[in-house]
Amino acid sequence: MPRPNPHKPFTPRAEQIALQPRVSGNAINGLGETEHRPARIVYWALDPDTIAHGHMQRWFYQADPDNAHVNAARAERARLLEEEIGPLVGEPVQRSPSEWLEALRRHAGEHIPCERIGATALDPDWLYEGEARSFANVIVIAVQHDPDEIAQAPQGRAGAEVVRQYGRAALSARRVATWLRAQGWEAEAVTGPMTGPLLLIPPAVACGFGELGKHGSLIDPEFGSSFRLSAVMTDAPVEHTHKREYGIDAFCASCRVCEEACPPEAISPQKQTVRGETKWYVDFDKCLPFFNQHHGCAICVAVCPWSLPGVGFKLAGKLARRRERRTNAIDDHV
Repeated sequence: MPRPNPHKPFTPRAEQIALQPRVSGNAINGLGETEHRPARIVYWALDPDTIAHGHMQRWFYQADPDNAHVNAARAERARLLEEEIGPLVGEPVQRSPSEWLEALRRHAGEHIPCERIGATALDPDWLYEGEARSFANVIVIAVQHDPDEIAQAPQGRAGAEVVRQYGRAALSARRVATWLRAQGWEAEAVTGPMTGPLLLIPPAVACGFGELGKHGSLIDPEFGSSFRLSAVMTDAPVEHTHKREYGIDAFCASCRVCEEACPPEAISPQKQTVRGETKWYVDFDKCLPFFNQHHGCAICVAVCPWSLPGVGFKLAGKLARRRERRTNAIDDHV
């Protein structure tokens, strides 16, 4: 017998529901749309007054304003973000793409507080509606959660951990941008949680950081889905790292752990059509009220089997062996 979910059934607080706009967040995200279009900002706008759910975004900070864990993490993040991006200096330093990637990884290992760094070509389709950038490349950065802290979701300790890692990801992007600008290359940092000009998950997938999971977050064998992203757009000719597939997409199709753990039942068992693409999608309108009342939630991230320490690589290996057996069986019948 599965253990009862202590967060179900979930009833949103009336004062939050009173702030819901008439327009659905799913409509803003393009759920059910069969034609491609750029993404639109639905939440975490720099100016909440510019989005339909702006009143709900402001309410997020009023739901538990005295939480000591979250407030300490926000103070820590503010301290990190006092470090400004350095100026653009001199003529661009010339290196081959492979030399750039090697230098970037070496600098990251010595000076950047991140766990992974990669690069890919900047696809204009990854920019939000109304945004335009001429940069050729995007460097993507990943920082991992502390598994013990994120496991406390949806309590304040987990929310605080998310805040801390967003701060670390932002500091990492700023330092990479400073490093590039000190070598004569223009660079723009893109950091969360506030929405910047660029979607972060698509370039992370493209440069090899995993696959999109059923819960709408990226899943990687090393980190599971327990990590945060930031990015730096630049023209520096950094060699691209490459997309990798581990069988995660197929695994999610048969796994129901996050579905069953989600208190507002916002995670669908099937993929949905979103702006012309069939993919995993989380119901924004169901998710947001619980998210707002519980420090950003993160239950789905915490319970994901891939997020359990030491499990991801074992799962990836098992799935790889299964694919190999199937391939061999097909070859035997040809």
